[in-house]
This record gives sequence, structure tokens and C-alpha cells, in this order.
Amino acid sequence: MNEIVRPAAFKLRAEEPRATLEEERLHRKRRLAASYRIFADKGYDLSLAGHITARDPEFHDRFWVAPIGPWFGHIRVRDLVQVDHDGNILSGDGPINQAGFAIHSAIHKARPDVVAAAHSHSIYGKAWSALGRLLDPITQDSCFFYENHVLFEDFSGIVLDTSEGERIAAALGDKRAAILQNHGILTVGRSVESAVASYVSFENACQTQLLAEAAGTIKPISHEIARHTAGQARGDDPGAFGFRPLWERVLREQPDFLE
Repeated sequence: MNEIVRPAAFKLRAEEPRATLEEERLHRKRRLAASYRIFADKGYDLSLAGHITARDPEFHDRFWVAPIGPWFGHIRVRDLVQVDHDGNILSGDGPINQAGFAIHSAIHKARPDVVAAAHSHSIYGKAWSALGRLLDPITQDSCFFYENHVLFEDFSGIVLDTSEGERIAAALGDKRAAILQNHGILTVGRSVESAVASYVSFENACQTQLLAEAAGTIKPISHEIARHTAGQARGDDPGAFGFRPLWERVLREQPDFLE
């Protein structure tokens, strides 16, 4: 009788750290440039709206972001801009998105654990945000955000004042994602990979619930099972794995982002 061979247990874990700060900076910048390409490929770009940031590994009061103006699908590593929490551009050519600075600088200040944050006006996240509700645990994928996202209800126009960015950061608290009512969605992570893979999943969860509610009566997952499922996916940095197929595709099809 043949022995049954079972697959080894799969554990979500963070990538190994880079050996030097310079290597880590380049790693984050490459992932960041790739992330703008990923957003473009998925249709998350809308004119000048949207921004993804990555904290600098050496200077924690600085982060990297794309300049405002170029299409997300054209962003390269050399296009990225380094800015501090006072809005000073320290590397690269600006200008940068003022709303993006107001939101992301506040989040990076308030959350030392956050390496990256992602926000855009993607269609399903924006549509769901108009309902002013949290997502329900209706699928395995949406459970990953169960008890780990918030609703920011205080929409007051385009975010140009840092005080509104501070309110968004306060509402986010220690959670992974936020629904910005009448605005869109936002995700954060302990790596660029985590923040961006989370955004893709969060947008998909919004799309799924919109479709399900339009089709009929939803049968939600119980609190106990939803909480259990959420716990199964947390790991050290699960986005590092969710990001990999996104990275592999853009690396093969659009390698010029590395320039």
C-alpha cells in the first residue's frame, strides 16, 4: 500500500530583509513603481486621482511617491519623488498630489508600523463608499477584512488640508483598510506588497458585494467563521505573497518600470 504524501503546511510570512538600507530602498522603489503600473492595468487610475506611497527605510519621516501628472502606466523607478512630512521634495522632480500628501503623510506619522499606503478612485470601491457601510463577510475573500477595516464618514471635499488627513489616520486606527465615504477606499501594509495586494483584494470585495446585493438576498458568513477565516490569512505580512503574481506579470510584460 502506497504511503499518502501530504503537502507541507503553507505559512504566510514576510520576505527576508535586505542586507543594506540602500538595497531595501531600491526594493521598495521597484515595488512602488510596479504598483503604479498594476493600478493602471487594473483601471484604478482616474485622471490625477490616486496615490501609493512607500516609507523610506532610513529616514522614517520621509516617503516615496509618484509625481502628479504622468500616467500610472508610465511610472518608472527614476520618476519617484521623495518627500518629508513637511511637504519638502528632497529627491526627484515634483510636483506631487496635494491630497495624496495630506492623507499619506498623516498615516505615515500616525502608524510607525505602516511602510506603504494605497488609495485611488477605483470604480467599485468608490461605488461602495457611497453606501456609507462596512463590507459584510459574504465570501472567503471578504472575510480577510472582517473586523479589520473602518468607515470614515466625514467627507468634506477634496483633501487639501492636513487636518483632514489626520482625521482619516485617526479613524483608520490600527486597521488594514478604510472606506472613505463618498470618496473611495484606502489600504495600508507593512510592505508595499501588502498594501497593494490588499487594495486589489479590497476593491474586489467591494465589487463582489455590489454584484451579490444586486442579484438577490445574501447569506452572510457567521461571526465565528468570519473571524476564524480572517485569522487564517493574517500571518506576518500576507500581502508579500498576494503581490507576487501581480509583480511577476508587470516584470515580464513591462520591465521598463525598473529604469
